[in-house]
Amino acid sequence: MLSYIGLFLHILALPVFFLAFILIYESEWMDRFLNANGEMMIFNALMLTCILIGIMCGSRIPLTVYRERLRLSWWQYSLWSLAELLVYSCFAALYMALIYGHIGYFPALGHCLQLNFAILPYAYVINALLITLVRPDAPAPAEEDLIRFADSTGRLKLVIAHDVLLFIEAQENYIHIYYLDGEKVKEYALRQSMRGIDELMDRHHIIRCQRSFFVNPRHVKVLRRDKEGMIQAELDVASMRPVPVSPKYYEQLSKML
Repeated sequence: MLSYIGLFLHILALPVFFLAFILIYESEWMDRFLNANGEMMIFNALMLTCILIGIMCGSRIPLTVYRERLRLSWWQYSLWSLAELLVYSCFAALYMALIYGHIGYFPALGHCLQLNFAILPYAYVINALLITLVRPDAPAPAEEDLIRFADSTGRLKLVIAHDVLLFIEAQENYIHIYYLDGEKVKEYALRQSMRGIDELMDRHHIIRCQRSFFVNPRHVKVLRRDKEGMIQAELDVASMRPVPVSPKYYEQLSKML
């Protein structure tokens, strides 16, 4: 639901902000650029707004549909937003160069970059604040739902909620714990053995699925056989690789799904 609020804000609210800013602010340099032939200010502002809506649709709809696969970090999202502004400026400059034959493309591009970067960053910041305000606060997990991981010396190293744990993989003298932090998958390497966490996993209903793997049944979407006949547990996190399942543990895991 939250992602569709962001989609609405970028496709509709952001272009409306852009248009309103131009028409209300009435800057002299904006007027010279958008109203070069006289009585064209409103028309050109509307056309630039329509181009902006098209760019936002082409960018934000795929971003919303494939958000689970993309899982952009904050700096990747910032680069995506910057790319939107640059692409929009290129198309806006093309329109302005065509509508006014005496203005070359690159001079028009310079004006469009100045226009867009003077207005649209405010809209992006406002949208981000609105999305933050409507984002529901995640309830704190109950004490019994917390999994406390200690290393081989007994020192507490990691505490996570049961629901965010994806799977655990053993590699030499370490176990690698994969879990969700918001919408991002994180990995934590802990000096510990599978035998050392066996009782802890049993207490929290985390199932051993192979000699070197534990998996959280809550995140198992489907069990399937690959081309080699090996059983794989596909998780509900699209970016994660399947977890191998031994025939020995298949029945126990399948009953938990």
